[in-house]
Amino acid sequence: MFNINKNNTLEVLQQLVENNISQKLSYMPESFNEQQKGAIELFRKRIFLEKIVDESIAFNKKIIFPNENKNIHLATTAESLVEVFKLRSDVYSSLNYQDEFPDTIEGLNFDKYDSNAAILFYKVDKQITGTTRLIFDSTNKLPSEDKFSFNNQRDKYNTIGELSRLIVRKNTKGLGLEFKNIMGGIYHIFINNDIDITFLAIIKEHYKLYTKFGGSEIIFNSDNYGNLGHPVYILSWDPSKVSPFFKKAFLK
Repeated sequence: MFNINKNNTLEVLQQLVENNISQKLSYMPESFNEQQKGAIELFRKRIFLEKIVDESIAFNKKIIFPNENKNIHLATTAESLVEVFKLRSDVYSSLNYQDEFPDTIEGLNFDKYDSNAAILFYKVDKQITGTTRLIFDSTNKLPSEDKFSFNNQRDKYNTIGELSRLIVRKNTKGLGLEFKNIMGGIYHIFINNDIDITFLAIIKEHYKLYTKFGGSEIIFNSDNYGNLGHPVYILSWDPSKVSPFFKKAFLK
C-alpha cells in the first residue's frame, strides 16, 4: 500500500479524476455517467482505506503495551487491520447491525476513528476471532457523541477515550477466551498510556456483568440507541479502579 503521508499521488490523481468525471458527457447514455460516478466513489473509498490503514499503523506502533499473551496483539500491519475490518463486517452482518455500523467498503468495516485508536485483536490458529479498539480523543471526537456529548467529561479529565467495536466471532456461554483476553489487554493499554477515563456503550442486559468490573458508572441511558433497536447504557470506566473480580477473571 502507498504511504499517503509521504506520497500524495493518489490524492492528486483523485482530484484530477473527479474534475473530469464531474462533467457529464451529453452524448452518452445516463447509465454511463452513473457508472462513472460509482467508479469515482469506489476510488475515493480506496484512498480513505489506505489513509486509515497508514495512520492506524503509525498510531498503534506508539502505544505502550507490555504484553505476555501470545494470542493478543496490537494491529500494527496492514494485513492484521484488514482482517479486523473483515471480522467487524462479518459479525455485524450476522447481527443485522449494519444500519448502525455500516461498512465503508463492502466487506470491510472501518471509519475515521481507527486513526486514533489502539486496535487489539485475539488470534489463535492463524485466525482472528475477537477484536476491540480504545479510541483516544482527538479532533474527530468520539463515536458516541452523535448520541451524547462528552464535553463535561473533557472539562473534568485531561484525556478521555471510548471503547468500541468489541467483536467476538462466536458466542460462548460465560466469559469466552476472546472477551477475557481482550478486556485484559485494554486494561494494560489504559494503565500504560496517557488516558484518564474511558467510555463505552453497552446493551442494558449486559450491565450486570460490567458492574462487576469496578470503576464504572452510568452517565447516559437510551431506550433506543441509534439503529440497534436495543436499550443501551453509556458507561464511564476507570480501569485503575477495577475490582478483585476483574483482576481474577481478566488479569490472570
